[in-house]
Amino acid sequence: MTDPVAPRPDDLLARLTLPEKLGLLHQWQAPVPRLGLPAFRTGTEALHGVAWLGEATVFPQAIGLASSWNPDLIRAVGAAVGDEVRAKHQADPGRVGLNVWAPVVNPLRDPRWGRNEEGWSEDPWLTGRLATAYARGLRGDHPTRLRTAPTLKHFLGYNNETDRAVTSSDLPPRVLHEYELPAFRAPLAAGAAVAVMASYNLVDGVPAHLSPLIDGELRGWADDEVLVVGDAGAVGNIAGVQAYLPDHVTGFAAALRAGIDSFTEDDDDPGPTVARFTEALARGLVTESDVDRAVRRILSVRTRLGDLDPPGHDPYAGVPADVVNCPAHQELAREAARQSVVLLRNDGLLPLAPDTRVAVLGPLADTVLTDWYSGTPPYAVSAYRGLLGRLPDVRTHCGADRITLRVGERAVRCVDGAPLTLGDGAPTEFDVVDWGQGVVALRVAHHGRYVGAQDSGTLVDDRPGPGGWVVRETFRLRHRPDGTALLHHLATGRHVGVDPDGRLRVDTGDPAGFTVDLVVDGAAEAAALAAAADVALVVLGNHPMVNGRETEDRADLALPSGQQDLLRAVRAANPRTVLVLTSSYPYAVGGAREHLPAVLWSAHGGQEHGNGLADVLLGAADPGGRLTQTWYADTAELPDLLDYDVIGADATYLYHRGEPLYPFGHGLSYAAFDYADLRLSTATAHAGEEVQVSVEVTNTGRHPGTEVVQLYTRQRRSRVKQPLRQLRDFARVTLDPGCAARVTLRLRTADLAWWDENRAATVVEDAVHSVLVGRSARDVRLVGALAVTGGDAAPVTTDGRSGAAR
Repeated sequence: MTDPVAPRPDDLLARLTLPEKLGLLHQWQAPVPRLGLPAFRTGTEALHGVAWLGEATVFPQAIGLASSWNPDLIRAVGAAVGDEVRAKHQADPGRVGLNVWAPVVNPLRDPRWGRNEEGWSEDPWLTGRLATAYARGLRGDHPTRLRTAPTLKHFLGYNNETDRAVTSSDLPPRVLHEYELPAFRAPLAAGAAVAVMASYNLVDGVPAHLSPLIDGELRGWADDEVLVVGDAGAVGNIAGVQAYLPDHVTGFAAALRAGIDSFTEDDDDPGPTVARFTEALARGLVTESDVDRAVRRILSVRTRLGDLDPPGHDPYAGVPADVVNCPAHQELAREAARQSVVLLRNDGLLPLAPDTRVAVLGPLADTVLTDWYSGTPPYAVSAYRGLLGRLPDVRTHCGADRITLRVGERAVRCVDGAPLTLGDGAPTEFDVVDWGQGVVALRVAHHGRYVGAQDSGTLVDDRPGPGGWVVRETFRLRHRPDGTALLHHLATGRHVGVDPDGRLRVDTGDPAGFTVDLVVDGAAEAAALAAAADVALVVLGNHPMVNGRETEDRADLALPSGQQDLLRAVRAANPRTVLVLTSSYPYAVGGAREHLPAVLWSAHGGQEHGNGLADVLLGAADPGGRLTQTWYADTAELPDLLDYDVIGADATYLYHRGEPLYPFGHGLSYAAFDYADLRLSTATAHAGEEVQVSVEVTNTGRHPGTEVVQLYTRQRRSRVKQPLRQLRDFARVTLDPGCAARVTLRLRTADLAWWDENRAATVVEDAVHSVLVGRSARDVRLVGALAVTGGDAAPVTTDGRSGAAR
């Protein structure tokens, strides 16, 4: 569509000097006053709310939003986040940019990935559909203007954190084209996303920032220009830790030629980047046309953002400041938290009766945790707070052991905000919060703040909890044969000692031997509360900043041992125990499935987490959430974390041959549903055609309920290895007891294509496909058959039309 208001990027490009163009290649773009170009920056974080920019509405983590299987809800969340970005941009345009770095579309290949909570699903098609919905909300509906400019992360093959900048993701051609690329293609082809971020890793031995797929694939999927940004410091890695090219000038030049347009280097200082490109031009490593190509893409996105519009012409410029955390967004956050809850097991104990006395126990019972890309919540409702006042008797206990520490006869003491010291007075009591793998945090009992190490090395008690890029609030207690323990500080790798003034420090050189005295047995106290309650709710899970986060993958799928001990103690005291998991990723909790009457899961749910959870526990809302990744029974079922060949490794629900703990798509309702009368609009179809698949769904239970009807296919015979089952469509339906509805699903035969390495094209074989409709990938209720003719393995285009591959 022609835009009569803004100057065209080519017009601006022709007026810019070469130094001015080079200044636009950096994340922080300087203004060009003579042309009316204001300052501009890329990279506002908006993963599930506006992050790092003060208070904003915090929605559930992306994996939680995905569990709703509700694209309309997800799009509404994206629109709310986009409006809050706009409001903050208008208040501080120099600090808050309109290029947002979200959504993450890396398929969740392995649940040990430290950033699991940022993705949507292990299925690439579902990832693409849900991410497209979120990106559509972020970008808005105007034909020529963007609310924000969504940026897909991280291209490509990025699913491991430990040593991420030096590991190579090796992608066989079928895995590349069938598994990795489709999740990126969908939001770009739909026009929902307008930018892409390259990833830290190498792909098949080549730094992702130099991948030929940037220009060779992703830029061909969108109708408009696609801006490609570098990840923070990643272009510097090419000649740095990756040692792929001899110097930074060569590395930056190669990245520009490969299609990187915006360089996220040296924080807000563009000087080094400009200097490197100036030298690259002088050395003939790049040409001015290379620079022009990148600048044109930058200006194209800025034009669509209304960044160059005269006053009054940008349709998104009038977002009021009070939209941030407005009542409508609070209610949307609650609805998102509610729809994200997945009921994994229930023998009838849930929903709770209105006169139930409950004990809400565990490390996440009365806290709401945020991850690295969370915003700052204006308020937060915990599981305990969500139930308080809605049931007649609600008690809580964190379940942590309470201890004191001493060295010899002197006790560890702290005065609020002052360094921890050894003294002769009463010892300070600490709660030991176990986050797994021997990692603990020490919380001061009398005021609730945490112990951490200052940059100077001194231990203080002024921290809200583990957090920050470098987590300085986590320790390991290393017990010694003499009965004392060393306190190992994880961030520095040093043991805590005592300086001559009696202060506890991590840099004294001589570790102190601490005597640990148990003051309160946390599991025993929690069990006592459980015994006195009708139902015990044990709220367990992870801390998003510990043992699995950006730069650190998980070692296994196990719950922290201290949490397992707490769960056993509570169940022994009260068999009517419900496990409430709140986590960024799946856990292997087979024992809970065997021995507990009910288990439910949600991601970290944001500011309204407790209210949404309580709505489900009390039956005010049906648990409509469904898993978007497999929950494995044991870590041993997973291939090596760096094995990206999901086909050869039998990985993800597509190829996994074992019995999962909970399968992809699983989730229970308080209602019961019957499936009947499967119909296909045709029994035979040609490649490129669409088939309607319908089924009659009836609520045969006593409660109103929400069902997610899922359509899968399996190709019965093929000349290559095919998925055992693959999601093709789904639909949410809400029914009152005794009511029925006919649900129609779409089966696009072009989606049945696979990548033929010999033809270098996607092809559809002549084959019969099982058509599977049910409640999950493993709970199939009805089976049909569809014969598809591909015309001797006819190639199909990515938009589903027969013909030569594009």
